[in-house]
Amino acid sequence: MEKILRDGFEELGLTFTGEALARFNAYYEYLDQRNRVMNLTAITRKEDTARLHFLDCAALLKAADFSGARVVDVGTGAGFPGLPLKIISPDISLTLLDSQKKRVDFLTETCEKLGFRDVVCLHARAEEAAAEMRETFDIAVSRAVARLNILCELCMPFVRPGGLFLAMKGPDFSQELSEAEHAISVLGGKTLDIFSYTIPGTNIVHSVALIKKVQSTPDRYPRRFARIQKSPL
Repeated sequence: MEKILRDGFEELGLTFTGEALARFNAYYEYLDQRNRVMNLTAITRKEDTARLHFLDCAALLKAADFSGARVVDVGTGAGFPGLPLKIISPDISLTLLDSQKKRVDFLTETCEKLGFRDVVCLHARAEEAAAEMRETFDIAVSRAVARLNILCELCMPFVRPGGLFLAMKGPDFSQELSEAEHAISVLGGKTLDIFSYTIPGTNIVHSVALIKKVQSTPDRYPRRFARIQKSPL
């Protein structure tokens, strides 16, 4: 794993430290242990985890400035992309949000093992948590599989005006982005750019939609999830 990560970070132009390596190793070991009984990820080999989870998430640091940012990872699952970002940039103020308690318990235990006492691991649905943490974050990130128009309604209410929502997607989601433009506008956002990258050590291309919060999200959003699914913006 060490060579894969060191080479990958060099290719991405990111600094890689011994402390980060130790934390990535500890993260992988506990993820592998708990995954045997919890089904946290379909990616299990150490080399694949290093590339397809850790390096994939690390590439986000080339898309935006996370230094000292208040970051919320919505629908984080096993901690992606939030925990790799925190490992690389410990000055991030991170909140990990997921609707499944067993995942949040895993994340709490993982953060203890990694020595991250300042990470908030929150068990809640995004549309419910937004009421308590509305427009309090500099950056919202999501690696969730929902379509972008749905993700925007779940994530953008967390972002302060002037902040960013970064949605991790596949190589070609132009149709999905076009479909989401109305939602982005209604929710107070503006699409800034599409950041595309190749995961180091692979030929896999991924993209990130960079959406800037240009004005406050109307109070009526987000709606209940059933309503969001039934009538996406």
